[in-house]
Amino acid sequence: MKLFEQPCPEGDFRFFQIGHVVDDVLEASANWARTFGVGPFHVLPVSEQRADYGGDVRTIRIQVAVAQAGPVQIELIQQHCDTPSIYADWSGCDGVHQIATLTKDYDAKLAHFVSLGYRVAAQSEGGGLRVAYIDTVADFGFYTEIVQGPPAFLGQLQAIASTCADWDGRDPVRIMTRGGYRLPDGAGGERLAGSTP
Repeated sequence: MKLFEQPCPEGDFRFFQIGHVVDDVLEASANWARTFGVGPFHVLPVSEQRADYGGDVRTIRIQVAVAQAGPVQIELIQQHCDTPSIYADWSGCDGVHQIATLTKDYDAKLAHFVSLGYRVAAQSEGGGLRVAYIDTVADFGFYTEIVQGPPAFLGQLQAIASTCADWDGRDPVRIMTRGGYRLPDGAGGERLAGSTP
């Protein structure tokens, strides 16, 4: 009998991602790959995200790295500014920041958590992607992230999962570029490497 290989639950309660807030996304990615054999980590460019947090819409600069680990994606998040946010407030905390679930009905999923007495800690929307962080910290120790994404976002998730499924251990940290990816080097620079989704 094979343990822990039952089918993943389908629908809105399937967790597809576990997120951690980190101080250095490149260092954390390398550490995850070295320690747990998870990779390759796809390090995305620093981007601006507008989010309603604490009743104010704020713009923050974040960088994420993601890699698939079996049925779940590992997301590492580094904030590159001092703006108050759901990530900045977690800085220095140990453990999981959020678990994420995909939904086809964002408003109904939001209403479900609100009906249970949980508050919406932060929300963002842009490019067809809708994200909410539900404050389940007191009960579970982490936020619950609700994600409704367009087909392009879901395609990106699948491409990353496919790359990780075929990973041979080379280039564990990949800084994504338009034409492929670059590798961090010991001097803090980058060198051109192969292409990947």
